[in-house]
Amino acid sequence: MKHLTYADKNLLVGDEVADLLLQYAARLASSGVADTVDVHAISSDGDEVTATFLLGEGAPLMTETTHSTVPEPDNTGAVQQITERMGRLVPTAVETELDPETAALNDLYNEA
Repeated sequence: MKHLTYADKNLLVGDEVADLLLQYAARLASSGVADTVDVHAISSDGDEVTATFLLGEGAPLMTETTHSTVPEPDNTGAVQQITERMGRLVPTAVETELDPETAALNDLYNEA
């Protein structure tokens, strides 16, 4: 179980869906697009809720481990949906012409 923090909200979700949300948010941001995802969670007052996340560039999303003994909310459907969407997401590459000095610096950076 993990704490999932989005803006000023803190929710409890299962490890798998928490990790997958971060991966999906990163892929969306690098592709320059956004998406919404519904996830079953436990709110800070202990209620089971469905949270809708807007994921994309600039989305304030963080996960943190917890020692909670509360059973994880079932996110089988959300995990399947996110996995399918990630599979359809094609990373985009912006091709630009670099001046020789910038290209050399870029090559050095990529070798590190």
